[in-house]
Amino acid sequence: MPYDPSAFPPFAVTVDLVVLTVRRHSLCALAVRRGEAPYQGRWALPGGFVRADEDLAQAAARELAEETGLCVHDPAVPVQDNGAHLEQLATYGDPKRDPRMRVVSVAHLALAPDLPAPRAGGDASNARWAPVEELLEQAGYGRDGEPVAPLAFDHAQILADGVERARSKIEYSSLATAFCPPEFTVGELRRVYEAVWGVALDPRNFHRKVTGTPGFLVPTGGTTTRQGGRPAQLFRAGGATLLNPPMLRPEV
Repeated sequence: MPYDPSAFPPFAVTVDLVVLTVRRHSLCALAVRRGEAPYQGRWALPGGFVRADEDLAQAAARELAEETGLCVHDPAVPVQDNGAHLEQLATYGDPKRDPRMRVVSVAHLALAPDLPAPRAGGDASNARWAPVEELLEQAGYGRDGEPVAPLAFDHAQILADGVERARSKIEYSSLATAFCPPEFTVGELRRVYEAVWGVALDPRNFHRKVTGTPGFLVPTGGTTTRQGGRPAQLFRAGGATLLNPPMLRPEV
């Protein structure tokens, strides 16, 4: 029998983005308020439909640039002021996840240093950075006093999966440096770990671990007083992608 495309139901493919950053010592995610149906007025993750002439990575990079002004980090370029780490997270294909039609979403995880206030675009009427624990709340009120409703579609599950991916990967990889500027202090890196893991870490033990892990950090030769107090040594990310020994997450 010849292949007949019309014998199979059509469906659309989207990319949804879990964009994480650390703001005011809290792990925050980018959320957009939907300006159109379905779920008009509800908060959701940024994303959109994959165009006919682009692959998944191109679609995710385009949505990231449109929503944040960031470009995907090029590992061959050691310093990029507007570069973000972007990786594929998971695929979500529940037949009922979108009331419009059958839509399969390929979610991506993006990590970047502290970012400015976002601009809404596309079908979004508003955009903001919000603490992840607030976005994952199912009821109650947020920090701004606004009633909290569940994220649209299955975005709460996608966000939770993205947060857990970030929490687990910074244990055994150098991914935590993606939350830092090109040059950072050990104290700033420690606050990233504390924000992502949601725990307080001993400063001396942390300093000993990260500076003693081969290839994790490289001294730049400079210092800074931007955190107050005595000048602190500046580092940049080293060439290691996997940490040995790993940075084990404390049990809480």
